[in-house]
Amino acid sequence: MQELNRATQTVATPRLITSLARNQTEVLEAQRLRYKVFAKEMGAHLPGDKFDIDAFDDFCEHLIVRESEENKVVGTYRILPPDQAEQCGGYYAQTEFDITRLLHLSNQMVEVGRSCVHRDFRDGATISQLWGGLAQYMLQHRYEYLIGCASISMADGGHMAASLYRKLHLTHGAPVEYHVFPRCPLPLHALNRNLDVPPPPLLKGYLRLGAYICGEPAWDPEFNTADLLMLLPMSRMDSRYAKHFLK
Repeated sequence: MQELNRATQTVATPRLITSLARNQTEVLEAQRLRYKVFAKEMGAHLPGDKFDIDAFDDFCEHLIVRESEENKVVGTYRILPPDQAEQCGGYYAQTEFDITRLLHLSNQMVEVGRSCVHRDFRDGATISQLWGGLAQYMLQHRYEYLIGCASISMADGGHMAASLYRKLHLTHGAPVEYHVFPRCPLPLHALNRNLDVPPPPLLKGYLRLGAYICGEPAWDPEFNTADLLMLLPMSRMDSRYAKHFLK
């Protein structure tokens, strides 16, 4: 795996410190937080009883936000660079979507996922730390494309997800050459698509940065979410947010 210049990657505030995990102990801290958020809070059906671990983790860098006073990991994002995606046989997104139309970008395409934040730290500061770490990673390695799934809860049966897709794909839909196709599509025709609901924070963050929605949502039964595949060409990143994250 490519080595990251961790000295330049680390970003600090009086309360939060952001870096890549330096060893397996720090990776396990991230995986423990993921389990608490996804399984305990959201009700995802995950194996084990302490850690969220899957086959992609060993190939990923793990971005972590640590709270300095109690020295605990309160936010995480995992990063799968192109060379490691090739080593492990593809991107996680390919388990949910046919991404054939994106594969010509793969030598410059980084996948991010498993984003989560501890319930006591779900504020703008923590989210900014995560996005800032991702932006620095992309800049340092000169990667041009970032993909990742933005999840929408299916607690209401999928009506919120259907409504958000109907509204947002009109203004943020990807060009046809970047379209992807869900392997387990959300049945949009059977759902209420006229709800006036705000997008969840992660989806809102992608859209503010300038990301595309690449196609219809996929239903993830393991996490009971509707997932939208997002594509962010770095050249499209909104200049205001670029300056904020790369300051």
